[in-house]
Amino acid sequence: MAYFRNSAINFLNLHYGIFSFAMTGAGAFICVYLFKAGVPLPYVMATMGGILLVRFVIRPAIVPLAVRFGLQKLVIAGTFLIALQFPIIAAVHGVGFALYALIVVAAIGDTVYWSSYHAFFAALGDKEDRGQQIGAREALAAIAGIVSPLLTGWLLVTYGALAAFGMTSVVMATAFLPLLKTPNITIAPHVPGAWKASLPGVLLFMGDGWIAGVYVFLWQIALFISLGQNFLGYGGAMAAAALAGAVGGLLLGRHIDAGHGVRAVWIALGGMVLVVVLRAASISHPAFAVAANALGALEMCLYVPALMAAVYNQAKHSPCTLRFHVATEGGWDIGGASACFFAALLTGFAVPMWICLLLPLGGVAALFVMLRRYYTASTLAINSSINVPVADPAAMRASALDISVTPQSAD
Repeated sequence: MAYFRNSAINFLNLHYGIFSFAMTGAGAFICVYLFKAGVPLPYVMATMGGILLVRFVIRPAIVPLAVRFGLQKLVIAGTFLIALQFPIIAAVHGVGFALYALIVVAAIGDTVYWSSYHAFFAALGDKEDRGQQIGAREALAAIAGIVSPLLTGWLLVTYGALAAFGMTSVVMATAFLPLLKTPNITIAPHVPGAWKASLPGVLLFMGDGWIAGVYVFLWQIALFISLGQNFLGYGGAMAAAALAGAVGGLLLGRHIDAGHGVRAVWIALGGMVLVVVLRAASISHPAFAVAANALGALEMCLYVPALMAAVYNQAKHSPCTLRFHVATEGGWDIGGASACFFAALLTGFAVPMWICLLLPLGGVAALFVMLRRYYTASTLAINSSINVPVADPAAMRASALDISVTPQSAD
């Protein structure tokens, strides 16, 4: 299997599995816990939008940090910084200082982690096996998410928020261990044309951010309300969804790698439309909502490889993978924050929840156009290159990335 050949990407995926155990557990409870802790629904959505806006403002600082320390160290630092936000969540009781502190701390951790992680994955992965490597990663994340929501829900009900979120912080911190087996990636101080080359990825991530603002954050609260605001019931629904996702985790990646990217776009985004509509129709119907949530997890195993194979391949061919992902993550922040603030506005004016849950359809339409265009062009490029001599692949990769792999130091 292609995803077993690259040891560096395997260790990175193992890290992501541990990371996902924490994020699919307590991470999936952040919005619903804030809502249960007395933060009104519009303020919960505004909080998520605020985190994304702060991320956007501080994101340019990532490049000089990566130039100095390298990507591996930044991913490790980001892992620890994200772990710091969970104890703060337990201290939130309505709108107040703890909520504002959460916005700042979560924004810093997310900014350091995600830009460097995506750049790291793009640099270490292989274009010809990209879909399968992403599929393997998402399957690990789905498997990790089967147990962790149930455990988090049980801890919240039995021992309280500090125990649940404190345990998550500890688990998150241990995710750095597999990263010690990955090489460091150094970043050049100056790379002409890097920001311009990132524009296609920025547009893709703006669309994805718009989708996620409602598809993830607002839906979690809608599901929680549909299940009677019961933490154990909500955790069970998330575990069922993770099981469905684990089954489908490896289905579409190989399809993309075999040159069927356009078909994958139709399947993934057509499925996204179906799930969005079903979720909107499931409000106040617990069994229907749980089923729609499970279908949503299966859909993400189709959607993520279709989106991220395109983004990672664009990053790998850009002058600098880190600058590419700093820019694209900035696009995600803008798209996600816009969706969150718009949803906050709508819910503040008592617009029915089912209408708000249809907002991702605009992002789906935009992504369909962009991804179909990308995979069509990629297929044409592959077909036109048949029987045409090419330069040495290693030399081409080194030239395109403008990065180098440095050995691990003894300390």
